[in-house]
Amino acid sequence: MRIRATVAAVSGALALSAFAVPAAQAVDSAASHREDVAKVWQAAHTAQAAPATSGKTAFSAATGTADEPYALNVTFSNFKIGSSYSVGTTNHVAIPVSYTLTHGADVDITSSDFQTGPYIYKGSYDLMSNQLFGDAPATCTATSSTTATCKGNVDIYAADGDLMNADAGTWSAGALAIDLNGQDPSSPTFDITKVGYADQGGLGTTKVKRFAKLTVNAGPEPVAKGKTLTATGKLTRADWETNTYKGYAKQPVKLQFRKAGTTTYTTIKTVYSDSYGNLKTTTTAKYDGYWRFSFAGSPTTGAANATGDYVDVK
Repeated sequence: MRIRATVAAVSGALALSAFAVPAAQAVDSAASHREDVAKVWQAAHTAQAAPATSGKTAFSAATGTADEPYALNVTFSNFKIGSSYSVGTTNHVAIPVSYTLTHGADVDITSSDFQTGPYIYKGSYDLMSNQLFGDAPATCTATSSTTATCKGNVDIYAADGDLMNADAGTWSAGALAIDLNGQDPSSPTFDITKVGYADQGGLGTTKVKRFAKLTVNAGPEPVAKGKTLTATGKLTRADWETNTYKGYAKQPVKLQFRKAGTTTYTTIKTVYSDSYGNLKTTTTAKYDGYWRFSFAGSPTTGAANATGDYVDVK
């Protein structure tokens, strides 16, 4: 779920409209979780007039403001998230996260009103340009009277506008907890001051990259031994703003060969894609086997290997 932040000049408030739930994801339980998080998140961050502390905990102490949740006695540690994920134009990507939740004796994490979950954000903690949550709360297992191990997902739907191309690269990660205490965020009598809230950023980092595709066509087929073999192909990557794949220009790509009967590819040479992502190079045919292009990836784009193209050498 995306939170494309509209940031107020002083307070850092997030526009509630940024929490709109795409129709394709409108499963009741997931939508309810997202909407609850949205309303409490907005109230907490609207009330946060000062920049976050060095501990990167947005809401870690009661401030006494009338229209904000109270500080929930919860902290997060041992946060674990994968290093990199590639996202295409139509696929749903779920990023698994685990962390330790530590809470005061006054916090009942088994209550149906208690929710916690991970999130990732682009930009600084004080000025996020985008934020992604999970479709559902994390699942926590108590390890003592005041600690629990929690597991949840951050869910990404590129086709629903979760990402802009500029979002590719490194994201920071955090976690939050909410205790509704019997309050219904959808009710006109909802009292935010009776809701507990804890939020901690800077717990880790991950990379969200644009998914890459690579093709190859080697020929002629068959080819005489010692003659020239030409390999052509194209390197493309996901454009999250148009939901299409477009050529990735000026990138180093390896031409690789795997001899028939073996399992390992060997790099023959490195070539560069042109301004449209096209690839073309020549080499000498010596053995029967498979030819492919291989792209190692970049800071914003995932790695890709073309499916090997078999060429018979006569």
